[in-house]
Amino acid sequence: MSGLEPESPVARGVVPSPNHGERLGGPPDMLVLHYTGMETAALALQRLANPVAEVSAHYFVFEDGRVVQMVPEGRRAWHAGRAAWGSENDINSRSLGIEIAHPGHAGGLPPYPEAQIEAVIALARDLVGRWSIPPARVLAHSDVAPERKEDPGEVFPWDRLARAGIGHHVPPAPIRDGRFFAQGDAGQPIEALQAMLALYGYDQPVTGRFDERTRAVVTAFQRHFRQARVDGVADASTITTLRDLIASRPGPGPGA
Repeated sequence: MSGLEPESPVARGVVPSPNHGERLGGPPDMLVLHYTGMETAALALQRLANPVAEVSAHYFVFEDGRVVQMVPEGRRAWHAGRAAWGSENDINSRSLGIEIAHPGHAGGLPPYPEAQIEAVIALARDLVGRWSIPPARVLAHSDVAPERKEDPGEVFPWDRLARAGIGHHVPPAPIRDGRFFAQGDAGQPIEALQAMLALYGYDQPVTGRFDERTRAVVTAFQRHFRQARVDGVADASTITTLRDLIASRPGPGPGA
């Protein structure tokens, strides 16, 4: 960003944040999407640029579709916090972060404005293209930090991004009555569920017990991939959608 010029042609300018450091472990190969979860875009932008807050992102998308860059792409922005995906446990070093101005669950989880989603698609397409980010490594903040985060939430249109060539997606299996697994259950079927979640990339220990961690991971999965019902219960629709994602994912490993 020499001369404070944005690196992405989608961005209109630069609002620099001091909250970044050196990347560890190579160039970014993940893209993580967030909502700000604050009442206004102005307050969120101010916080991301505040050295006391110690948070930041590479890009910020306003409700009207304007995009500004905050951290150089080659630097480690402080956007994901304590997070993991596959074998990665320093998500900030391996990712680019986009903050989307949105009031979040606390603000009633309204739909994302059309102009904003169009801008996110254009920005994400540019980033995944220039950095060769695999589709299955375009993730929600809740995917990499399921016990702490809910963003960008179950109203975020991941299917539209996928139609634009961004991210990994399959049509969610229909919700039907039938067997389901929930917190408190235990046994081999829970082991199999946990192994599938871990295989896809979630930080999910295989314990055979459907505990609070498993409920959080299932909830995060539903927020991204089966948005019609987000309840942390592993019903047939959730498990079938997970199976189809694993079967259709290119590459040999989590998020490849």
